[in-house]
Amino acid sequence: MPQGDYMDRFQRDYGYRLDHFERKRKKAARDVHKHSKTAQKTLGIKGKMIAKKNYAEKAQMKRTLAMHEESTSRRKADDNVQEGAVPAYLLDRENTTRAKILSNTIKQKRKEKAGKWDVPLPKVRPVAEDEMFKVVRTGKRKTKQWKRMVTKATFVGPGFTRKPPKYERFIRPTGLRFTKAHVTHPELKCTFNLEIIGVKKNPNGPMYTSLGVITKGSIIEVNVSELGLVTPAGKVVWGKYAQVTNNPENDGCINAVLLV
Repeated sequence: MPQGDYMDRFQRDYGYRLDHFERKRKKAARDVHKHSKTAQKTLGIKGKMIAKKNYAEKAQMKRTLAMHEESTSRRKADDNVQEGAVPAYLLDRENTTRAKILSNTIKQKRKEKAGKWDVPLPKVRPVAEDEMFKVVRTGKRKTKQWKRMVTKATFVGPGFTRKPPKYERFIRPTGLRFTKAHVTHPELKCTFNLEIIGVKKNPNGPMYTSLGVITKGSIIEVNVSELGLVTPAGKVVWGKYAQVTNNPENDGCINAVLLV
């Protein structure tokens, strides 16, 4: 464990003060006023830097809000038979109605940019490092302890080649490597056995994402080309995200729900 983690370790072992979260909330509320006061008083190059940073944050917030606003578009109205005669000049005109539309692909892209997904499992139990990795002892006297074996399900690409055992720090056992997942479409209420393209995000941290570790709550990308999903432009959707809803290392398979 790194030297700087003793505070986190203490909090994990013994918990927080009774008023910890209240103090934290008040401190966050005071920080806004403190920052504002500093920005007003600071002169010269420091003042310019603070103003530039504030402007960038404000612009980013405006972009994020604008991104989530739905656009209005016109679509053809249902062919309802009208009572009475229609004037000649209206016979060849198509009646249109305004409707709010936002395609699934645009929704997904916007959510990606905003860094948020509307997922089935918004909160998951964090997995401790001791649970995720098993220490592998090496050397003639088994005194070296720098290798780790991953105890959870993993995904490695089709062109994956292991490093030589002498240099391999993280060992991903072949018995826990998965290439396919059982993905349920929430609207169709059907389950498909789809190939995994990659691990987009593991909620436990970026290191597990880069290792391709799949735990409960992970976001994986699956190949949905065989489902025949199409974009509004008529292009076939190739990859889509899904969230893992089970513990793959216990069940021996990956169950996931498609994010539509």
